[in-house]
Amino acid sequence: MSEGGSGQMFKIMKYLGEFKASVAAVILLLILQAYCDLALPSYTSDIVDVGIEQGGIENAVPEIMRPETMEGICLLLGDDAFIRENYRLNEDGNYELQAEKPETIAALDEAMREAIVILYHQGGNTEELSDTMASQMAVMFIRAEYEAVGVDLNAIQTRYLLKTGGKMLLMTVLMMTASIAVGYLAAKVSAGIGRRLRDRVFRKVVSFSHAEMDRFSTASLITRSTNDIQQVQMVAVMLLRMVCYAPILGIGGIVKVINTRTGMGWIIVAAVVLILALVGTLMKIAMPKFKLMQTLVDGMNLVSREILTGIPVIRAFSREKYEEKRFDRANQELMSTQLFTNRVMTFMMPTMMFIMNAIAVAIVWFGSKGIDAGNLQIGDMMAFITYSMQIVMSFLMLTMISVMLPRAGVAAERIEEILDTEPTILDAEQVRDNTVSGEGTVVFENVAFRYPGAEEEALSDISFTAQPGKTTAVIGSTGSGKSTLLHLIPRFYDVTGGKITVDGIDIRELSQRKLRSMLGFVPQKGVLFSGTIESNIKFAGEEYVSDEMMKEAAEIAQAMEFIEEKKEAYESPVAQGGTNVSGGQKQRLSIARAIAGRPKIFLFDDSFSALDYKTDAVLRKALHEKLADATVIIVAQRISTILHADQIIVLDDGRIAGIGRHEELLQTCEAYQEIAKSQLSESELKGGAGNE
Repeated sequence: MSEGGSGQMFKIMKYLGEFKASVAAVILLLILQAYCDLALPSYTSDIVDVGIEQGGIENAVPEIMRPETMEGICLLLGDDAFIRENYRLNEDGNYELQAEKPETIAALDEAMREAIVILYHQGGNTEELSDTMASQMAVMFIRAEYEAVGVDLNAIQTRYLLKTGGKMLLMTVLMMTASIAVGYLAAKVSAGIGRRLRDRVFRKVVSFSHAEMDRFSTASLITRSTNDIQQVQMVAVMLLRMVCYAPILGIGGIVKVINTRTGMGWIIVAAVVLILALVGTLMKIAMPKFKLMQTLVDGMNLVSREILTGIPVIRAFSREKYEEKRFDRANQELMSTQLFTNRVMTFMMPTMMFIMNAIAVAIVWFGSKGIDAGNLQIGDMMAFITYSMQIVMSFLMLTMISVMLPRAGVAAERIEEILDTEPTILDAEQVRDNTVSGEGTVVFENVAFRYPGAEEEALSDISFTAQPGKTTAVIGSTGSGKSTLLHLIPRFYDVTGGKITVDGIDIRELSQRKLRSMLGFVPQKGVLFSGTIESNIKFAGEEYVSDEMMKEAAEIAQAMEFIEEKKEAYESPVAQGGTNVSGGQKQRLSIARAIAGRPKIFLFDDSFSALDYKTDAVLRKALHEKLADATVIIVAQRISTILHADQIIVLDDGRIAGIGRHEELLQTCEAYQEIAKSQLSESELKGGAGNE
C-alpha cells in the first residue's frame, strides 16, 4: 500500500479509535475466524490422506498386534523397554496399546516407524525412502497386521472420518458465528461513525457565520454530509472486515505453507510479486481519477440543485436546451471518470483470477510430480492449493481496499476541512448576558464593515440610534449595503470597525444565543420549514410560544384570513421550503414567526415586498399598535412602506447620505429625492402622500 494510501487509512482509523471496545472484539473474532478458516484445509488433507488413502490409520503405532510382530519390532529397536511398558497382552494373546496421551503416541510413532518399515520392506534398503513413502509403508504393514488379528478396518476408517468431519463441522460453525458477529459489529461501528460525523458536521455548520457559509457552497456541504460520510462508513466496514482479516489470514497461510514442506513455496513468492506489480501499476494510473471523483460529484450536485430550484425561471426564458447541455456536460465528466475507474477494476479482477488459477495449475503440475515420486500426498497438495489461495486472497483484499481508500481519503479530508474550520464569530470568554436591561436600544457607533477578501468597505462610518417604541427605516439603491447593515445586528457578520451596542452593551460581549433571543428577524426571502403552520409560527419553541401568542402573531401579521380558510387551520401542512403557499403568505408567516416570540427588537429585511399595498399598510398599522414598545428596524425598497417611520436612514454606496423623517429628507437629501421621484407621484411629493 502506498504512503498516501497509508495516510488515508490512518485518517479512517482515527474514527475507529472512538469505538475501541467494539474494534477489539472484532479483532478477537477475526483471529478466531482465521484460525477456523486455516484449520479446514488441514482437516481436508487428513480426510484424503488418512481417512481415505490410509483407511483411518493415523500413525505407525498399531493399536493391536501379534506377539511375533512385537518381538520383531523389539529386536530391531534393541531397547524395547519403552515399547513394552505401553502395550499389554489381552485375553486373545495379542499385544494391545495402553497409551492415550498424544505426546506418548508421538514418541511411540517416532520409535517404531523405522522398525515397522524394515519389517514391511523385508530387509531392503530403507535409507532412500522419503518420509511420505515410509509413512505409507508403515500404514500398509499395520493394515495387514489388523487383518491378521481380525480387526474391522471399515470401523476404523468410519470412526476416523466421523471424528475429523465433526471437527470440520465445528470449525465451520465457529467460523460462521464469528463472521456474523464481525459483520454485526462492523455495521454497528460504521453506523456509529456516520452518526457522529453527521452530528459533528451539522453542529459545526450551524455555528458557521455567513463568511464560512460563503466559503463552502450549499451543494458541497450537502455532499460532504451525505456522500462523503457514506464513503467513510463503507471503508470503515472494509477496514474491519477485510484489512484487519487479511494480514491474519495471510500470515497464518504462510505458516501453514511452510509446515507442509512441499518445496513449492517459490510459487507463492512469484504470485505475490506479480500481484504487487499489478496493483502498483493500476493504482498509479487510477489514483488521480479517484481523487477527482468527489469534486465531480460536488459539481453534479451543484448543477442539479440550481436547475431543480430554478425550473420556473428556466421555463420562463426557454433555456431548457441550454441547461440540458450544462447538466449533460457535468454528467458526462462524472460518467467518464467513473467509467475509467470501473474499467481499471474490471481489468484488475480478471487478472487476479488469472494469477490465482495459474497458481493452482502450477501447484498441481509440480505437486503431481512429487506425488509420482512418493514425496507428496494428494491431501497435502490440496491443502497447499487452499493455503496458497488464502494467501493470494489476503493480498486481493488489501488490493480492494487500496482501490477504495483514495476516494474515502478525499472524503475524509473534505469532512475534516469542515470540522477544522473555526467560526470567525465566537462568544466572548466572559459574556455580559445578565447585565443587559432588555429595553432594546440599538446604537451604531462609527461602524465599518468589509467582506472577507474584499478590497473596499461595504459600509463605512455608520452611526445612528434605533430607540424602543420607534421605527427606524433603511433605504437606498441596490447594492448600497442595506441588508449588510441589518445582518450586522444579529452578528451574521462582525463589524470590522466601530461597534454596535444593545442597551449600551457591545453585542460582541453578549452570547449569540442571548443576543438573538432579543431579536425577531424576518429575512428578505421568507424561509419556511416542512411541518405545519403551527410548527413554523412556534419555531422559537413551544415552551416560549403559547397558542394564544401564536394566534395573536398570526393576526398581527395578517395571516389569519388564509389560515382560517384552510380545512386544518394551524395544523395545515407546510411543504419543504413553503412551496405549497404563495409568496405573500410565506412572508406573512415569516413575520408571524418573528412576532410570536415577542422580542424587543424587530429586524425586517425588505419583508413586505411580496405584499400588496393594502395588506402592507394594514400590517404596518397593526405592528405599530400591538408592538408599540418594541424597536423596529425596516430595510425597504418601497418608500410607501417607510413613509411614517420615525427615522429614515438613506444609504448611498455604503455611507449615510441622510437621516430624518420623510418630509425632511425630501427637502435635504438628494439621494432620497431621486428614490422618491422614481416611486411617488407629483402630488405625493408635494405632501399629499401620507394619508393612507
